[in-house]
Amino acid sequence: MFKFFIPNEYIPSVFNLNLEDLHQRKIKGIITDLDNTLVEWDRPQATPKLLEWLTEVKKEGFQVTIVSNNNESRVGTFSKPMGIEFIHSAKKPMGRAFRKACKQMGLKKEEVVVVGDQVLTDVFGGNRAGFYTVLVVPITATDGFLTRINRRIERRVLKKLRDKGLIQWEE
Repeated sequence: MFKFFIPNEYIPSVFNLNLEDLHQRKIKGIITDLDNTLVEWDRPQATPKLLEWLTEVKKEGFQVTIVSNNNESRVGTFSKPMGIEFIHSAKKPMGRAFRKACKQMGLKKEEVVVVGDQVLTDVFGGNRAGFYTVLVVPITATDGFLTRINRRIERRVLKKLRDKGLIQWEE
C-alpha cells in the first residue's frame, strides 16, 4: 500500500525536470498538475519563466497536458492562451483523467510522466494508474481549503514513510 505514495523522483520544481533523462527513458508526454505545481494556486496566468520552460519542453518534442481537480474556468483560463490541452475536475487520485490525458496525447502510459505537488492526488493517482511519477515542492506554502486538508494527511503519510526508511528527503 505504501508504495503507491512514493514518487519515482522528488525534485524542487518542474524547472528541475531533466528533459534529457526523460528522452532516454523514452518519455514523450508530461501530465502535470496546475495549482502549486506550475504556478501558485491563486495565480491566474503563467509566469514568464514558466512560459519559457513550456516553450523549451515543446521544442524538445514533449506533449503536455494539464490534469487538475480545479474547475473548468480556472484550468481553461490558464491553459487555453498557451494552447495546452487540459482536463479539469479530474477527481484525482482516480485514474480516469490520467488515462484520458494519455489517450488524448496518443501515447502509452510507459511514455508519459505525471508531475505534481501532492502525494495524495498526483503521486498516489499516477502510481495506481501505472505512470512514472515526479513529486515537486509546492510553489507556495498557502493552499486552497480542500488542499489544506490533504496536506495534513500528506504530512502523516510522509512521516510514516520516513519512519519506515522508505523516503529520505525532507519536507
